[in-house]
Amino acid sequence: MTANIPDKINVLWFIPTFGDNRYLGSSVGSRQADLPYLTQVAQAADTLGYYGALLPTGRACEDSWIIASALAPLTKQLKLLVAVRPGLQSPTVAARMTATLDRVSNGRLLVNVVTGGDPVENRGDGLFVDHKERYTLTREFLDVYRAVLSGGSVNYNGQFVQVEDARLTYPPIQSPYPPLYFGGSSDAAHDIAAKSIDKYLTWGEPPADVAAKIAGVKAAAEAQGRRITFGIRLHVIVRETNEEAWRAADRLIEHLDDDAIDAAQKVFARMDSVGQNRMTRLHGGRRDKLEVSPNLWAGVGLVRGGAGTALVGDPDTVAERIDEYRRLGIDSFILSGYPHLEEAYRVAELLLPKLPLAHGARSASQVVNMGPFGEALASTDSANNRSSISAVSAG
Repeated sequence: MTANIPDKINVLWFIPTFGDNRYLGSSVGSRQADLPYLTQVAQAADTLGYYGALLPTGRACEDSWIIASALAPLTKQLKLLVAVRPGLQSPTVAARMTATLDRVSNGRLLVNVVTGGDPVENRGDGLFVDHKERYTLTREFLDVYRAVLSGGSVNYNGQFVQVEDARLTYPPIQSPYPPLYFGGSSDAAHDIAAKSIDKYLTWGEPPADVAAKIAGVKAAAEAQGRRITFGIRLHVIVRETNEEAWRAADRLIEHLDDDAIDAAQKVFARMDSVGQNRMTRLHGGRRDKLEVSPNLWAGVGLVRGGAGTALVGDPDTVAERIDEYRRLGIDSFILSGYPHLEEAYRVAELLLPKLPLAHGARSASQVVNMGPFGEALASTDSANNRSSISAVSAG
């Protein structure tokens, strides 16, 4: 069973609210996640024509709702993909936050439903539930959250969620609510996606694995009488040639030592996230088996949780790999690269023109400035109505 093949795709970028780097696992070339820098990244994505941008969530990140609220008036068209956290927010408070930010951004909000896969971090946030209970909680959260956003009064009595006369005063702009994104590789996650989610997300696994996952979620949704769409979260390292791209991938981890890899892998091992376990199994913490599928490189996952793979190659190669996922039924690609400001431009210039975009990317300039060499100084001779230009040599 295959998903419907989309004709066009949306490409989103990423706002690095945990900081940015030139090299993974190193302070060399690192950048703070302050608002001026995040604004640069968001405005670059906005002016370059990306469909939207993902803001991550977790205790290592600046709060995604506050950052999104700060970026909304500083951007024009960029959609903001922001997380709701079942168990950390009540569904009614989350609904009010959602409606408000959708209104403030003039209908540019997308919602990422995140259950959280690190028991240690969850307990630090006051959430003491196991994997199975977490998904029961998420289902109950979504029952109330969706109903409140859709209007009317809601009464609900679940195992984890109980509300009486829950309602909104100010509805969201998007009806019945902003699109809901959600990822999860367990059977429980697939069940929630089938019943309640608009777009199911996967991390960048090899195409055969992604195809199997899509088929399972699609079948579960059809059993519920629903149709959902699909997205994928990937890093990308694109350069003018394949050789340059692979050298850039090697440089990204050149300051990464074995101790840093071991420490990160121990953190990932404690997680009860099926998706994180699948990411880790792609490379097993080893540097010598990082190309896990043609042009799919797992080096990012040596020290980064969540999305741990990158598409590596020249523009034509990466475009073909993206099209391979599109042919599986994926219509949304959430991309990122290190550092995120420069790579937003590089991807927009080299890769986006080769993709069948459903949104308009910025066209390359048709003006070619060939000189003069050096610095041009112009003045107007008003008496003779003429302009004179002198060139100051650069050297």
